[in-house]
Amino acid sequence: MRSARSIKQITPPAFWAELPWGEYYRVALERQLEPWWPKIFGFHLLKVGNLSTEIDSRSCLVSHQVNIGLQGENMDVITDPHYLPFAAKSVDACLLAHMLSYSVDPHWLLREVDRIMIDDGWLILSGFNPISLLGLRKVISPIYHQQPCRAQMFSMFRQLDWLRLLNYEVIHHANFHVLPWQSGDNFYNSTTSIFGCLNVIIARKRTIPLSLNPMRARSLKPKFSNALGAMKNFHRRD
Repeated sequence: MRSARSIKQITPPAFWAELPWGEYYRVALERQLEPWWPKIFGFHLLKVGNLSTEIDSRSCLVSHQVNIGLQGENMDVITDPHYLPFAAKSVDACLLAHMLSYSVDPHWLLREVDRIMIDDGWLILSGFNPISLLGLRKVISPIYHQQPCRAQMFSMFRQLDWLRLLNYEVIHHANFHVLPWQSGDNFYNSTTSIFGCLNVIIARKRTIPLSLNPMRARSLKPKFSNALGAMKNFHRRD
């Protein structure tokens, strides 16, 4: 993985409302996740970070949903998300709403979540899209200190690459919510677009490699030439 560690400490928002147009972001993300919650099943769902805890997941089939983070009124477990106090392969699903954007070490966070995830577990990520109006504003105004420009913005391709290295199968990914200052009821914000300010990825942890080693794949191919040779010798003996 290419290093994405942040030298400066990034303070994540305690609520979506702390972000400019944050409530619009929350509603837009909830609409993206709405058709997926009924497809996610298991025993334990972790909602990591303050922003994750505010996402409506009542339609999820996982009944035991745990809010975890460094601080917050709605937290069930107070802990550093980079050091999760859970056993390996003990969690069925995990929601990281914009956690990578505000993590000092996104790679470490992903590996820690991967450690506790069961095989075939569900991972949901969301973040800010650098190829958007928010990304443009950050580039042209580097001294701009307000949220969310202070957050890290990772492209969709970069996040997909991280997940492939951890052997996750990406089930769905999209950029959405093009105009940050308008609600999700707006037509342009209700559709996905490469210029959407937000992105979402839904992936599943796989145990079998998604792409076979070429040399190994060749060794697994049936050797028809040997089989044909054996058949010829059999007929000669007859």
